[in-house]
Amino acid sequence: MKILLCDDHAVVRQGYASLLSAMLDECEIIEADNGWEAVSLWQQQPADVAVLDINLSDISGIEVARRILQRAPDASILFFSMYDELPMVQQALDAGALGYITKSSSPEVLLEAVRKVLSGQPYVEHDLATRLALQRNSGMDPRLSGMTQREFEIFVMLARGLTPKTIADQLCISVKTVSNHSALLKNKLQVSSTAELVHLAIECGVLRLGPSGQA
Repeated sequence: MKILLCDDHAVVRQGYASLLSAMLDECEIIEADNGWEAVSLWQQQPADVAVLDINLSDISGIEVARRILQRAPDASILFFSMYDELPMVQQALDAGALGYITKSSSPEVLLEAVRKVLSGQPYVEHDLATRLALQRNSGMDPRLSGMTQREFEIFVMLARGLTPKTIADQLCISVKTVSNHSALLKNKLQVSSTAELVHLAIECGVLRLGPSGQA
């Protein structure tokens, strides 16, 4: 069994690698510390499953997933992220991932998720799955319903305070393209500033405020 593990925090990545190696028989862990390395390693030696963080130092984990799936449409991908906002979870699943769990999950949940995804079955952490089901029943915020997947991705990144240059680098597009998307999004969402965009993201549940009041 071969697992590609991509996380840009070395201590965290090595800890998860050791955990998976100890809990799974005959498990080979291939480690990548950024998105481009993960794509390159997959091309060199496709793994049975890719476990990806979303927030990486170069391109996003979602972009990594897209590139892997372009090359191998049947690839099994599990996101293992600090983000628990439902729009982000949905975006990861829409990109083609089979599973999504948060980094607050127990080792047992990580192991179960990896095993499920390895067998080709979807797995979403229980709390997230419940919240997703409730959201589907109540419907998506109508203000977000008209966005394309790429527009939503840029919306989230802008709301998180990333610069157009950083967004362009992570999505492998030009700064001009990001600026064009930003202008179109503000027009579509009827906001006139980035501050209003951030406020809208919080209202729609795309960003969640922590105890300190910071998103």
